[in-house]
Amino acid sequence: MKPYVICHMVASVDGRILHSRWRPQRRDGGALFERLHERLAGDAWLIGRVTGQEFAKASAYPAQSERRYPREPWLARRDAAAYGVVLDVHGKIAWGRADIGGDPIVAVLGTAVTDAHLEGLRRDGVSYCFAGEHTLDLQVLLELLGRELGIKRLLIEGGGHVNGAFLRAGLIDEISVAICPAIDGAQGAPSVFDSPAAAAEQRAPLSGMQLASCEVLEDGAVWLRYRLENTVGG
Repeated sequence: MKPYVICHMVASVDGRILHSRWRPQRRDGGALFERLHERLAGDAWLIGRVTGQEFAKASAYPAQSERRYPREPWLARRDAAAYGVVLDVHGKIAWGRADIGGDPIVAVLGTAVTDAHLEGLRRDGVSYCFAGEHTLDLQVLLELLGRELGIKRLLIEGGGHVNGAFLRAGLIDEISVAICPAIDGAQGAPSVFDSPAAAAEQRAPLSGMQLASCEVLEDGAVWLRYRLENTVGG
């Protein structure tokens, strides 16, 4: 059974998520994000490769392995209070660590990754699973996380492309977005939801959005939560 999926973000009034570009400048965007993240009480959170790379401590794994590893889930831990799930279909991140902020890392890979990469993950104690070959099937991924790790409440906290992929697949049950009194106002900044050029004409399969709650926060920020009605996915 797939987890209940919440896309959680902090954004400017114009929907941009790179805090350093906001005007007037705000230094509390990250802290606000974390506070609301805790209140949402997910038992896992998910980010993409670009964000995940920021947490890596190694530069590379060895190029060769003498072993052949099966393309099946390898889970270093099954008892964590929360997991950090990172999409890395091509196996580009050399972690050099097993957790982020105490939450064990689970790398989501394509089956075309090398055995050397899998060996590096095992040496670091990083769990991994597979959800496709060269591209990821997000529905399969969610079902796998529920089945293998018992995840019931997943927070999607990626960049715009990751968030947009889940949205267009009809897999987001709720949007949690804190709107801060700041504006980006220029081209080139990432948005809450985005897409690659190839998916520019694809639309989210939404039939409705229901306001679940609205809370005014400190310094004029507003926390909105919407439940989504999808026509596919789920």
